[in-house]
Amino acid sequence: MIAFVSGPVAALAPDAAVVEVGGIGMAVQCTPGTLSGLRIGEQTRLATSLVVREDSLTLYGFADDDERQTFELLQTASGVGPRLAQAMLAVHSPDALRRAVSTGDEKALTAVPGIGKKGAQKLLLELKDRLGEPLGSAGPAIGSPVTAGWRDQLHAALIGLGYATREADEAVGAVAPQAEAAVAEGAKPQVSQLLKAALQSLNRTR
Repeated sequence: MIAFVSGPVAALAPDAAVVEVGGIGMAVQCTPGTLSGLRIGEQTRLATSLVVREDSLTLYGFADDDERQTFELLQTASGVGPRLAQAMLAVHSPDALRRAVSTGDEKALTAVPGIGKKGAQKLLLELKDRLGEPLGSAGPAIGSPVTAGWRDQLHAALIGLGYATREADEAVGAVAPQAEAAVAEGAKPQVSQLLKAALQSLNRTR
């Protein structure tokens, strides 16, 4: 198993990063929150989980070991593959997921693309004794402040999660007041928080 990769960031895409390790470019699938903290040319260290399939080897990267462990635990539930587990971590931090499961928060799980009401109910039952109790206080989902271009990063994240360009445009417009309000107060918009709000607006319109 590849436990982590460490090296300079060679390239960034909406859903992946390429990290140079010993002269080899390792493609690592990441959530928007993790990607927002990476910069091309800068050193990074990502905890990783290798998913082996008959026709592919896919490396998933995470900001820390807690995210990786949660990613792997989520896949112990029936019907949850690496893509859905990653989508869950794109919307919620590991602690937010633990909180949702421990409190039976069905609404929090249905905010994730691909999880309906019945699926959320099933996941709450299956994951109840697997994720454990929340470690910290209630707080926002993962993600570091974005210095610029929140619109582009949010749009790319939505496209990466499978939404059409038109849907992504509408969702970005829906959360623009929230981001602009943060800027007006001297704060920096956080892509992870905006992504969560954007996904909620898309669910309401469906």
